[in-house]
Amino acid sequence: MFNRRQFLTAATIVPAIGTPAILKAQSWFAGYPFSLGVTSGDPASDGFVIWTKLAPKPFDPHGGMPMVPLPVKWEVASDDRFKTIVASGEAQARPELGHSVHVEVAGLQPDRPYWYRFFLGSDRSSQGRARTLPLASSSPTALKFGVAGCQNYEDGLFTAFRHLAREDDLAFVYHYGDFIYEYQQRAPDYDKDGLPVDQVRHHIGQDCFDLADYRLRYAQYLSDYDLQAARAKHTWFPTFDDHEIENNWVGDISGKGLAPNEIFRLRRQAGLQAWYEYMPVRAAMLPRDGIITNAYREARFGDLLSIDFLDTRSFRTDQPCDDGFKPYCTDIDSNKAQVISAEEESWLVRNLTRGHTRWNCVAQQVMMMSLDRRRYADEKQKIYNIDSWAAYAKPRERLLAKMRGLDNVVVLTGDEHQNFAGLLNDGDKTVAVEFVSTSISSGGDGSDLRTGSDVMLRNNPELKFINDQRGYLVCEVTPEAWTTRMRVMDQVSTPGGAISTRATLTVPHGRPSINIA
Repeated sequence: MFNRRQFLTAATIVPAIGTPAILKAQSWFAGYPFSLGVTSGDPASDGFVIWTKLAPKPFDPHGGMPMVPLPVKWEVASDDRFKTIVASGEAQARPELGHSVHVEVAGLQPDRPYWYRFFLGSDRSSQGRARTLPLASSSPTALKFGVAGCQNYEDGLFTAFRHLAREDDLAFVYHYGDFIYEYQQRAPDYDKDGLPVDQVRHHIGQDCFDLADYRLRYAQYLSDYDLQAARAKHTWFPTFDDHEIENNWVGDISGKGLAPNEIFRLRRQAGLQAWYEYMPVRAAMLPRDGIITNAYREARFGDLLSIDFLDTRSFRTDQPCDDGFKPYCTDIDSNKAQVISAEEESWLVRNLTRGHTRWNCVAQQVMMMSLDRRRYADEKQKIYNIDSWAAYAKPRERLLAKMRGLDNVVVLTGDEHQNFAGLLNDGDKTVAVEFVSTSISSGGDGSDLRTGSDVMLRNNPELKFINDQRGYLVCEVTPEAWTTRMRVMDQVSTPGGAISTRATLTVPHGRPSINIA
């Protein structure tokens, strides 16, 4: 067995003596190097990204790894017993990227599952399952995929992810963001009698500010085996929202407004690097100059569905009205406001209007419906969620106007910690349908309806459904209809939570409307 000095010496000279020598040193690790699991993402018709991260001691600095690059072998097979290896190779796990591994596998067959795994010396990772997309020229008859996000570790268990892992035949899962929450351990909550109640679980460390903070937080979240199970079973399209960096940040502006822009950029850079390190995304999304310039991207499922994944944080102008849930202020109507960059808006409009697919989906982070948020009789003025599209009237009007006449647009959203379903109107014309997925755990157990939900439904005729339980969405798409099933948990505060379908909502093709069963 190598001692520590021998291990570091071998690691230093590995370029000269070759790979086998360094692999002999793997027994020096104090723990299993693949402790944070495996996952796949950003699928195409000929491949996908496969991901792992070396972390024998995930809560120690650098995950317990020496500060040297290490070679990690990988295999992709056409069967779950790895009898037929269709692709293999070796990737460097570099300390600059936290010893994460992102392999962009290509040359595979379209629209089929594959299995993958990694090796470091004699250590082997668990196996994951990935799936390629159909060819753009194909005509699929059906598609099923999941939607999930908002998973505050302190608010509840990730049991919903275990149930998501058991959902069969999902082509992929769209994660809309808030993979981590950046807060330090919260003070206790209080029950109806004013007595303290502990959180379900506790964050390790302080508020996240630097790269080490964010890495530790991701390591804590990914030490959860329910989350690992869902990541290994399905292929993911990940996006980020605000809590990957700081609540309600936009552009280079701190959400709390406590840091100058040039200082906040350093925090954003650390948060985005950590997000990249832990997500199964392509090298094109590696942060450059402190930002991911092309986080928005498209996926095609033959001629059935085109999905445009948006970035609604990086280029957004500051929230008007001093943020929060507020009455109308004149800045809501600013002509200078933007939620996405001009380039991203042009790209999105071009994609929506080119007519290549039966359905168009806009997958993004913050609600597009402009809802009156009043819940109580004594609230006289309309209340808006200022961190949503409702507070950016001009860009919202421009985008909805471009959807007029398409009659095939479905918007998928998160962030709200509730299930919503409703219509998007351009003036007197309904142009799209929006489904808002509830959280995996954020907000705790919840209930069927929050207090005042009846008031919201009455004040917003475009809002057709609302629910306040935890869970995820399963969307099934055919040429004739889009069906969304809202899968909800009975509780997330203790183990053993059960999943059920709270509502089944169907959109007929060519008629942006919602039928509820």
